[in-house]
Amino acid sequence: MFTHHTNSRQLSELKNFGSNPGSLKCWLYLPTILAPKTPLVVVLHGCTQNAAIYDHGSGWSKLAEEKGFAILYPEQQRANNANLCFNWFEPGDIQRDAGEALSIREMIEHVVESHGIDPGRVFITELSAGGAMANVMLATYPELFAGGAIIGGLPYGTASGVGQAFERMRGQNAPMVSQLQAAPKTAASGWGPWPSISVWHGTHDETVKPINAKQIALQWVGSHQISDAPDVIATINGHSRKIWLDESGKEVIEVNLIKGMGHGVPLSFTAKAPLGTSGQFMLEAGISSTARIARSWGLADEADVAIAEGVFEPGAERSSAPSGIEAVITKAMAYAKPDFVRNVEGRDDRGVSKVINDALRAAGLMR
Repeated sequence: MFTHHTNSRQLSELKNFGSNPGSLKCWLYLPTILAPKTPLVVVLHGCTQNAAIYDHGSGWSKLAEEKGFAILYPEQQRANNANLCFNWFEPGDIQRDAGEALSIREMIEHVVESHGIDPGRVFITELSAGGAMANVMLATYPELFAGGAIIGGLPYGTASGVGQAFERMRGQNAPMVSQLQAAPKTAASGWGPWPSISVWHGTHDETVKPINAKQIALQWVGSHQISDAPDVIATINGHSRKIWLDESGKEVIEVNLIKGMGHGVPLSFTAKAPLGTSGQFMLEAGISSTARIARSWGLADEADVAIAEGVFEPGAERSSAPSGIEAVITKAMAYAKPDFVRNVEGRDDRGVSKVINDALRAAGLMR
């Protein structure tokens, strides 16, 4: 297992990525070692934030450097929204091939083509208005994404204008289930397959009421054509997790309700090597959404989750192994793609040592 080292490299601004009708800025983080077919995570900040603030708090680029994937940060400008919120409620910004949604699509396509990104491993996430805008992108361009994670966000296509946006945030005048489920299908008629969806929401969120998490799940069970009722209900670190499976048994939707948490990103700062930094909207919850979301996408592993949440194996001293060996194992882990078999709490039943051995064999370092 490996510690999350402080990442001193900066985000770089990307310009001339397309017509940019939404007038957004774009920032990019590339790991030091950029392997062919590198995955990409698109991260959308919340209101009053910018790309650098969100990155520092959530720890995404720190994890990206360690695990070897790229990060794309669209960034809102005050000329578009005085509070730096993505305009998830403005019809001109949330339709396919229009406004902010098109700007983000152009950024993604530019980075995929320019840096040899794996187009089959593009993911999108993040908080509040950014979470709502992530849902916009998942609904309008489902073919671009293998998965998405929505933190403290809202369902797609249920608000038109600021007034309705505040109603939805307060959980008032909830849309009908038929309306929720029709919105993505109308937005991207004929496209697919649909991405996997991960929802994270605080049970005590007064900014975006938790009812929105349920509505997002209802919206996407319609697209995936599965039952409204979850197939598995579990508890992780004291928090509720509901899981929906498709016909093949694959997890396609999850809803994580974070007990006692308000509006923000659930992280764990009590760990010896925490991933992320405490601050506004970066909240202690004893669970690392960044690490767990990355793991669900195959970008991190159980060891990374354990480190980010402060769960260490007895006697596992990170300083005992020579740095050269650590580097070899890190590289092996990055290139290995073991077929994880997880139980309902998301743990690897085979154990971390088995994963490392598989990784070393895949790298040709062990028979």
